[in-house]
Amino acid sequence: MSSLTITLIQADLFWENKKANLEMLQQKIESIKEKTEVVILPEMFSTGFTMKPELLAETMEGETMQWMQKIASQNKIILTGSIIIEQKGKYFNRLIWMLPTGNYGFYDKRHLFAYADEHSHYTKGNKKLIASVKGWKIQLQICYDLRFPVWTRQEPGNLDNQYDLLINIANWPEKRNHAWKVLLQARAIENQCFVAGVNRVGEDGNKIFYCGDSSLIDPMGKIIYQKSNNEDIFTYTLKKETITKYRNRFPFWRESDSFLIKD
Repeated sequence: MSSLTITLIQADLFWENKKANLEMLQQKIESIKEKTEVVILPEMFSTGFTMKPELLAETMEGETMQWMQKIASQNKIILTGSIIIEQKGKYFNRLIWMLPTGNYGFYDKRHLFAYADEHSHYTKGNKKLIASVKGWKIQLQICYDLRFPVWTRQEPGNLDNQYDLLINIANWPEKRNHAWKVLLQARAIENQCFVAGVNRVGEDGNKIFYCGDSSLIDPMGKIIYQKSNNEDIFTYTLKKETITKYRNRFPFWRESDSFLIKD
């Protein structure tokens, strides 16, 4: 059975300061002592959760994409996190899945956070991204997506199409941190998968405080790791046999309901 080593980086982001964020995150990535394969950064890691895409957006050939390609290549890792992208006059909160080869996939946040007026500034996505690494299937999501279980739900009745790890990257405020922690566990339990949630810490330019609570949850819903308030770097090796044994012993997926998502 294959294993997969992942690293969660919980950071205090500099508000709307790309240069400072990229320098800070590069130092953190280069400080990782363990051999790792996937490094996970928070939502909008280069700017913070800003509603100024017209000032801060980049193209897919821009500075931050080039930085991700360089860091992934130099450190021989897969690097993921979301940035602000402009494409054909529209702005996207876009998660990038950057391979060490320079190839990449991306996912545009589907559920835009209207409470913060995100829907007025960004265009929602309508396609999932499930990456494949060493026989692992990984579903990738952004922050508010976590509240919508249908978008996350495993394909019913087909074990071969199940994903093994859900990654959610976020700027999830401390005021609603209870929901963040409970929903991460719920997504793990109902989908019988590992869940990695990576959130930021600190205060942003809107005086919103984030306490992090970045977490790694096992397929039974048990907490492997959770960190509050402080910056942190956590590396852990996931074992595929953990999922396989659990799903075979408790094949709840067989009784799951069929559904169709309409855009």
